[in-house]
Amino acid sequence: MIDRASPLKSSPSFFKKYQFWLFLLLAVVLRQLPFISIPFNWLESYFHEISHGIAALVSGGEILRIQLFTNGAGLCTTRGGSAFLVSFFGYAGAVIWGTLIYLSASYHQRLAQAFTAFIIILLSLTLILWARDFLTLFICIILILLFLFSLKMHNIKQVQWFLQLTGMTVLLNSLHSPLYLLDGRSLGDGATLANLTLIPEIIWVLIWSVMGLVALFLLARKT
Repeated sequence: MIDRASPLKSSPSFFKKYQFWLFLLLAVVLRQLPFISIPFNWLESYFHEISHGIAALVSGGEILRIQLFTNGAGLCTTRGGSAFLVSFFGYAGAVIWGTLIYLSASYHQRLAQAFTAFIIILLSLTLILWARDFLTLFICIILILLFLFSLKMHNIKQVQWFLQLTGMTVLLNSLHSPLYLLDGRSLGDGATLANLTLIPEIIWVLIWSVMGLVALFLLARKT
């Protein structure tokens, strides 16, 4: 006998079917809100700077200091390692972080919890090892509390939603941030890469922007 209810049971809900686009829309709106967007801007800056640091560590260098500022800017001071990798993986790393955060939350609730705990540990290590000024300490503490609060949510599904929104916001910010390099001052990661490779700064900005667009496209198809 044919079960006529089975197609209804297997069909995804509206939210499940369009969650990527809903989170994308919500992240776009969130970026325009004056105060609520501030912690998410700090997060994008943090993942940008920690990506510089990880690139330095992986290529044989070390992290001397990480600074975060209230306006969403940041600075990672490193010594040694590959100058190319350190310069490239600031913006590229932010794209990767945003993608991983969103994917981890999309796959499974427990994975979302585990990835949230991992981010808390990473922020705590930054706080202990590389934060040297009060402002950076304050911002790191606020971000740690934000993720700790998400873990305290009674519904695990809410942890997923928070992490998905975080990943989408970081990804959108990482897509937009490289455009600030096109200010004619020849400062920043693009200018450094241009000096190292003789490839114009605008090409590096284009590469980072394309990486962000490709990540959004793949997430849209995947989820």
